[in-house]
Amino acid sequence: MGAMFLMPAVSAVLRAPHVPLVLIASQVGRLPTAAAPLALLLFARQSVSLAVSGIVVAVFTAGMAVTAPLLARAVDRWRQPPVLYGSSALSAVGYVLAALSGGRPALLVTGAFLAGMGTPPLEACLRALWPHLVPPADVTAAYSLDIALQEVIFVVGPLVTLAAVAVAGPATGLITAAVLQLAGVAAFVAAPTVRHWRGEPAGHRHWAGPLRSSRLVTLIAGIACVGAAVGSIPVVLTGYAEASGDRGLTGWLLAFQALGALVSGLLYTRARPGTLRRLPLLAACFTVGYLPLLLVPAPAAMFACQFVSGFGLPPLLTAAFLAADRLAPPGTAVEAFAWIFTAFTVGSATGAAIAGPLTDATIRTGFTFAPLAGLLAIAAMAVTAHRQCGPSSDRA
Repeated sequence: MGAMFLMPAVSAVLRAPHVPLVLIASQVGRLPTAAAPLALLLFARQSVSLAVSGIVVAVFTAGMAVTAPLLARAVDRWRQPPVLYGSSALSAVGYVLAALSGGRPALLVTGAFLAGMGTPPLEACLRALWPHLVPPADVTAAYSLDIALQEVIFVVGPLVTLAAVAVAGPATGLITAAVLQLAGVAAFVAAPTVRHWRGEPAGHRHWAGPLRSSRLVTLIAGIACVGAAVGSIPVVLTGYAEASGDRGLTGWLLAFQALGALVSGLLYTRARPGTLRRLPLLAACFTVGYLPLLLVPAPAAMFACQFVSGFGLPPLLTAAFLAADRLAPPGTAVEAFAWIFTAFTVGSATGAAIAGPLTDATIRTGFTFAPLAGLLAIAAMAVTAHRQCGPSSDRA
């Protein structure tokens, strides 16, 4: 299937020195991004309500949001290895604390927060490396391939969690996330390009970093709404699976959503870069994909609905990251990417927290949240696309 989708530029990306290593290592190190929320949900549900479990996931994602820009700013100014090693060690401590909490809410929430805080900024680091790994003509293809392959994380992550929990119980899902993250960071840092990379000189560094670009701020707000829609789905699906009598159904449904996103992302590697005016159209496609979930169909049909709901995310994120790269002031690219990630995780945390009480009302009410958040994303992307703030390129 891969050969059918790949452009010559994408094949060139994969043949470049060190690219397979950094791609695979980044995938492994970022698996907890998809594995940990489900692991926390399953662990927490042993002793607390679905609403409280949603808050635990929200605390984890909020922890990522708090430190991602700070870690990325440190990377922009200095080097990648020390930041990646230190943050992944802190995250591992958080996972272990959560696993040893015995379901006590205070310890569980603290562990979840530390695990999120220490999440290493592998995503932003990798995207800063692409201009140093591939020729300039292949950078856009590298971004698209990176985002497409990221969806593998959301296919494999929930399945890894389910396998670990099935073998040795819910706490094992958390320990597995810590081990994968540490292993991925160690392999990523082994690449010579990672060790030799230095941030771009930026002269005087403004305290606001990339946020002094108003168009970028609007884009970030739109991505927060996208994250809210995506973050609500695991919580609603947990309630749906419990109502269907099979809690393990959650991981499979999430994997089908990620599979749809993977197919869409691979297809989108063939798209040519467009202008910022593509953003609201892609946000509309993303939003429409969530409407079939309002039917709350039987599990067989729900798998198809989940596959469709994943289709709109990779094209939208690809366009957003390319836009961020162009809108960010010089020397702030890694931090700009981190703000996109932070916006997505803040939105995801908000969506998870809101979805719990909504799902406790009815499953359909829970599924209503995603398309409503999508409408806000369309509005923000429209403002980003049409606001004129100077002669800077609007290629996305």
